[in-house]
Amino acid sequence: MNRYPWWKYTILAIALVVGLLFTLPNFFGEAPAVQVSSGKATVKVDASSVERVTQVLTQAGVTADFVQFDGTSVRARFTDTDAQIKAKDALAKALNPDPSDARYIVALNLLSRSPAWLARMRALPMYLGLDLRGGVHFLMQVDMRAALKQAVDTYASDARNALREKRLRFSGITREPAGLTVGFPDSAAAEAGRAILADRLPSVQWTTESAGEGSSVRLVGRLAQPAINEIQSQALKQNIETLHKRVNELGVAEPVIQQQGADRVVVQLPGVQDTARAKDIIGRTATLQIRLVESDTASAAEVVPTRERDGSTRQVGLKREVVATGDQLKNASATIDKDQRPAVSVRLDDVGGRAMRAVTRDNLGKLMAIVLYEKGKGEAISVATIQGEFGSDFQITGSFTPQETADLALLTRAGSLAAPMEIIEERTIGPSLGAENIAKGFDSVSYGFAAIAVFMCVYYLLFGVFSTLALAFNLLLLVAVLSMLQATLTLPGIAAIALTLGMAIDANVLINERVREELRGGAPPQQAIHTGYERAWGTILDSNITTLIAGMALLAFGSGPVRGFAVVHCLGILTSMFSAVMFSRGLVNFWYGRQKRLKGVSIGQVWRPDGGSGTKPLAES
Repeated sequence: MNRYPWWKYTILAIALVVGLLFTLPNFFGEAPAVQVSSGKATVKVDASSVERVTQVLTQAGVTADFVQFDGTSVRARFTDTDAQIKAKDALAKALNPDPSDARYIVALNLLSRSPAWLARMRALPMYLGLDLRGGVHFLMQVDMRAALKQAVDTYASDARNALREKRLRFSGITREPAGLTVGFPDSAAAEAGRAILADRLPSVQWTTESAGEGSSVRLVGRLAQPAINEIQSQALKQNIETLHKRVNELGVAEPVIQQQGADRVVVQLPGVQDTARAKDIIGRTATLQIRLVESDTASAAEVVPTRERDGSTRQVGLKREVVATGDQLKNASATIDKDQRPAVSVRLDDVGGRAMRAVTRDNLGKLMAIVLYEKGKGEAISVATIQGEFGSDFQITGSFTPQETADLALLTRAGSLAAPMEIIEERTIGPSLGAENIAKGFDSVSYGFAAIAVFMCVYYLLFGVFSTLALAFNLLLLVAVLSMLQATLTLPGIAAIALTLGMAIDANVLINERVREELRGGAPPQQAIHTGYERAWGTILDSNITTLIAGMALLAFGSGPVRGFAVVHCLGILTSMFSAVMFSRGLVNFWYGRQKRLKGVSIGQVWRPDGGSGTKPLAES
């Protein structure tokens, strides 16, 4: 009756081993490390960089535990902070001989001390949030006026191209903070221009005004409020996406980048030791422009460098007019042209496509550059000849390798920022405060577990021991699942773990009391155990499902700390159902199931309906 088949014990054994393996890395702590990543969009860090970093460390007399490439950066782990600082200085000096043109980012970091064999099994520790690990918190404000100005510049270019396509005379276009002013020689031209511009720029509201000079008339266009709101919303979303790409260079585990209000972004970087470097990375967001090349650099509006395939640098002059910007870019991907050569396929939105068609039609055979701006400095990442008229969809061809086209496509996609941002608030949480929070959270869970264990063992005797072991198994599984998912643990998450302990033991209390009830009714011990577990299961399932629904609601509609609490809460409910029923019953079956003539079970006092009681620890059948 109370026997488990071998396959159930196998499942429990596998769950126990997996739980131990994935929980173990959380006890090793973290070691100081140095991370080397790309400091410019045109600089690549790959597996070959490991050899160079190792060589620099050897020359500096610094011994690293290991140096490895993690896909986007090279990380070296050290035994102490003195070696970490020495390594950082040596790498910064060797990789960036010119501090004003830092091609690599050399940042302090923290890595797990887990043994290599655990890391090879992908057994990694949980990420810790800002409140537990320490780090930096930024509140950034998006310059919405700059976003609006950039949109107005795009509208001005599109209006100019539309009027030129219809060969309609106009005396000039003046940009204003939230609109355009277009001059016409007479009212007839103004009316014709109004019809053209209303069709081309539907988000702009046009009114006709007298210019005050003879018969000249001007059209005044103002962006509608819904259009302004949309521009600002898109600027915020695009900046958040770009920040995600930039923060990845720091190797921050689970950064928090989210909108706050209409024009602000919260950035939290747990575990960042070098706050100044983090600020540099956050501020190093890039903008992308497509511009014609001026053959005479002396008369060019701007001169920027471009890197040749052999690594050398030459200067390229640019014309003043911006053909298209990064916010008009829909997609860029590596492809093959009609001659089966590697190329980059680029797609612009309708506004950028119309501007591109007008410019390429008038500049066949000339050069066009894609320019990436970082920290106010531009660099041409591609210079190509215009071989024909094209619009929204076109290809960039040249003597590229497939890898170079993939890199160029990545740079083109990642290089756009809709508006500049400014850090208006900065808070740093030191590692010592984070360690104190961890200690307090660990103590709260430990003391709570100890109190529950003492009560259960005293009140339910051997069944209380089984319940305590099931509770420990539940805690082990919960930590292991969080580690496998690489979830971020915060103080609210620790609170959810403490709550899970109370909810998990509640299931065992239901089981134990149900077994007692069967014993009070005169059922034999083996039958009481079987019936107690079977009848308690429905109640446990109902109570946990209703609680899980509340947790899912928090997960769906919550954010920040609330969402972190909900994740641990929901996972804790699932693991507690498994441990409280299957694992605890496995222990009971293993202990009592082998006894054919069982006289009683150690479950505390059992009061009988006739007024008597099982005053002995052993409840007689």
